[in-house]
Amino acid sequence: MTKVTEIAPDVYRISTFLTDGDIQMNQFLVKDDEPLLWHTGQKYLFTYVRDAVARLIDPSLIRRIGFSHFEPDECGSINEWLQVAPAAQHFCSIVGARINMRDYTSKPAEGLNHLETFTTGKYKFRFISTPHLPHGWDAGHLFEEVNGTLFCSDLLHQNGDAEPLTASDIISAAKKNFVDFQAGSFRDYMPYTTNTERQLGDLADLKPKTLAIMHGSSFNGDCAEALRDLAATMKEVLTRQGT
Repeated sequence: MTKVTEIAPDVYRISTFLTDGDIQMNQFLVKDDEPLLWHTGQKYLFTYVRDAVARLIDPSLIRRIGFSHFEPDECGSINEWLQVAPAAQHFCSIVGARINMRDYTSKPAEGLNHLETFTTGKYKFRFISTPHLPHGWDAGHLFEEVNGTLFCSDLLHQNGDAEPLTASDIISAAKKNFVDFQAGSFRDYMPYTTNTERQLGDLADLKPKTLAIMHGSSFNGDCAEALRDLAATMKEVLTRQGT
């Protein structure tokens, strides 16, 4: 079952729990004059996500479709969405637009510069380029400046069928995933580079009020502290001797 929950003003979390993998796949719809969808989900989830969006708005009214990096759960059904919402403009980092989308989508993507902004009506968004955080050269994050929502992709990933929104500790679950992944088949699924701590610090400095998280609960506790704690956790787990 795909669930829909408002996690911040006009920001709706669309969540499908996959028992195979014990993981939630979350997309986010922002209702505004030009509705925005962040993440599309994989192709096999398209009808579920489309029907969930239809509970809120006519899917054809979506005008912007964005994602962090090139990966199926981020943008696997982008072409299906561009058919449903032909007036929509899809966007990502400049690297993603030039290297990935040019070969993948039915029309050109808009490549955004680091810190470039745009509006959808009453809401203003800022794109933050974050190469290799969480994955890939093309990675980035999106920050909605009016209400302070950070769309943060795979950061703070929690397994399980988590509640839609929490102010409780999510670092412990995120740390457990790093430890488990390092010991299993998903070793080094999120890299730790010389830029990781600074990048997470820059995101924390935005002082977000809500973290829209792709896998697991979204978070509305002390978001800046959670991002800084994540930086310390990643450094501890991912730079251990022998890992």
